[in-house]
Amino acid sequence: MTSTWFITGTSSGFGRRLTETLLARGDQVAATARRPGALDDLRARHGDRLRVATLDVTDAQRVGEVVDDAFGGFGTIDVVVNNAGHGLFAAVEEASDEQVRRVVETNLLGSIHVVRAVLPHLRAQGHGRILQVSTAGGQTTYPGFGYYHASKWGVEGFCETVAQEIAPFGLALTIVEPGATPTGFGGSLDTAPAAPEYDATPAGEVRRALASGGFPLPSDPQKVVDAMVALVDSGRTPLRLPLGPDTYRDVRASLLARLAEHDAHRAEALSVAAGPGA
Repeated sequence: MTSTWFITGTSSGFGRRLTETLLARGDQVAATARRPGALDDLRARHGDRLRVATLDVTDAQRVGEVVDDAFGGFGTIDVVVNNAGHGLFAAVEEASDEQVRRVVETNLLGSIHVVRAVLPHLRAQGHGRILQVSTAGGQTTYPGFGYYHASKWGVEGFCETVAQEIAPFGLALTIVEPGATPTGFGGSLDTAPAAPEYDATPAGEVRRALASGGFPLPSDPQKVVDAMVALVDSGRTPLRLPLGPDTYRDVRASLLARLAEHDAHRAEALSVAAGPGA
């Protein structure tokens, strides 16, 4: 049985690989990209099973138009993959206002725009699920990625709320958290001029690792895509799907550290409870 997918950010990276994989097995895809010409080869090969639309997810009105057209064209969409994203590497002091706005508007507001646009259609058809592509950096942090983390932690909080709200309608949302993977993401990172004050700090160390190619990329991009497809095929609907040895290791360590710190303040937390009659 074939499925129909709506995928944002398909000109490269996970979005492109996912689109290729789904079309190769006979599924239908409504793909969006800022550079739709990047999918011309797939359109020539797969015909009407691939619909391509130009989309910048920061444009809420355009998001609504493209989503309406995709549902109207295919009649139903089974899986929505919120994949479009933007990376920024800079210490907090280094980034410009414009760079900060772009990463937040793309990763956070862009994802929100897509979810808001698809939900009425998913509710009306009575089934469907959303895969929100996040990152290990949606639950843990690395020096130099503060603004990227701000956008991803924000979208994960938003998605946790959405998952609770749509469950009564038989809809589901899963946050997919890939780790560092050779998809070209590192090469497309937006950067800011390095401040010499940060050269001898962890942010400087990460900057040098990125520049030298020494930043570890332990996951296989096709295996990440295959895991996403397998999750949908299985019918399982976990809130989160961690993918990658670094994701598992780093997020687990972060959660354990946060829990330990949380528990260390138990007495203080309980000490401010209102007394009887308050």
